[in-house]
Amino acid sequence: MSFEQYVRDNARDLLRYATALTCDPHPAQDIVQSVLLRAGQKWAGIEQLASPAAYVHRMVTNEFLSWRRRAVRTVSLPHGVIDAVVPPSADETDSVDQRQLVFEGIARLPRKQRAAVVLRYYANKSFAEIAGELACSEATARSHISRALAALRSDLPARAKEAL
Repeated sequence: MSFEQYVRDNARDLLRYATALTCDPHPAQDIVQSVLLRAGQKWAGIEQLASPAAYVHRMVTNEFLSWRRRAVRTVSLPHGVIDAVVPPSADETDSVDQRQLVFEGIARLPRKQRAAVVLRYYANKSFAEIAGELACSEATARSHISRALAALRSDLPARAKEAL
């Protein structure tokens, strides 16, 4: 597959994933653009891998984790920001308020915890896959998710706890 075809088929998913990680579509665009520029330069080698898509997905995760521009810690994520990137399929959340509170809580998590939660609950990755993506042990990946969920549970008001 050519690099151009890969970008046509996967750019929207990468952008949606990066938006979930950053909780802001603008830095997400920067991350994806940076990754795609690097991937395009190395595409001849990347396309020979068993799973080029997984490799580029990992590049997005690594770019997010090493991102030097620090965003404001408390990000106010307006409803529909991720939806504006790519409309989601059915949303199981029963109220916009609960969804907003969950996104705000995720935005306040440390980067590795946020990445672990997004990989687990957005990208449906196993703990082993998360460990591989974050370059840590499986136990550490489980710990990141456990600590993140504990922080979210203690941070969110009682009415939003059911959304977790």
